[in-house]
Amino acid sequence: MSTTVFDEQTSPVTADKQPPPAGERTVPSALRRPSRHRTRKRLGPGRPVPYGWALGPLLLLAVWATGSASGLVDARALPAPWTIATAAGDLIADGRLQSHLATSAQRALLGLVFGVATGLLLAVVSGLSRLGEALIDGPVQIKRAVPSLALIPLLILWFGIGETMKVVTIALGVFVPVYIHTHNGLRTIDNRYAELAETVRLSRLRFVRHVVLPGALPGFLLGMRFAVTTAWLALVVVEQVNATSGIGYMMELARTYGQTDVIIVGLVVYGFLGLFSDALVRLVERRSLSWRRTLAD
Repeated sequence: MSTTVFDEQTSPVTADKQPPPAGERTVPSALRRPSRHRTRKRLGPGRPVPYGWALGPLLLLAVWATGSASGLVDARALPAPWTIATAAGDLIADGRLQSHLATSAQRALLGLVFGVATGLLLAVVSGLSRLGEALIDGPVQIKRAVPSLALIPLLILWFGIGETMKVVTIALGVFVPVYIHTHNGLRTIDNRYAELAETVRLSRLRFVRHVVLPGALPGFLLGMRFAVTTAWLALVVVEQVNATSGIGYMMELARTYGQTDVIIVGLVVYGFLGLFSDALVRLVERRSLSWRRTLAD
């Protein structure tokens, strides 16, 4: 049985529930740290998976190999992975794959450079000026609604069927996502930063350098992820229009002779180029935006 004692304010307190000694702070039960056996999981996607970018392709490869080995996949429609590996080895031994890959990479890089430069310039002008937005944003949105590949007949009439047409087609597909996401990044910069820049009397150039460019960088890098993928997608098509070299030309030539394995090799090469390009942009994004704390960390 508990005995009742009285504190200085004559309030009854049971002896088995003595108040904490003076100087000790009490913590409400709702705020107490959970015990070791009841640790709560962190909200979010969890810890990064080592080499997580490769798990999806490896799983796809395993399903493909299993279907080919079990006979569920017709070898005439989709050759087995080991058949594709043999065909790729033959192409590498002949030097054809390296030559076509170098030509394709050059075209994609040129289109990417011109497209990114154009999209970035238009986004900065449109994002920092209401007049620039009125003049630029409308035509860009019209171009956004018209697929770049639909412009190939017109581009052939303008530039012929040479390299210029191919690079321009890739650039037209690249600049739109760079413009859209960079422009959005510029317009979503917190207005308080602009007010702070006015308070400390930053010049226009320093305002662009210290406020505008860092604020628009996340949007620009997101646009770059779309841009590199778009470059390879456009390259697949333009290399089949009167080309004499390139991965697309190699695939078109293989279609003529019914070489399904060579066509699959070209598709695999395009897929790896897209995966590698996206991984490279994501690496740059993690390094340059390391100051941000997001769920991706």
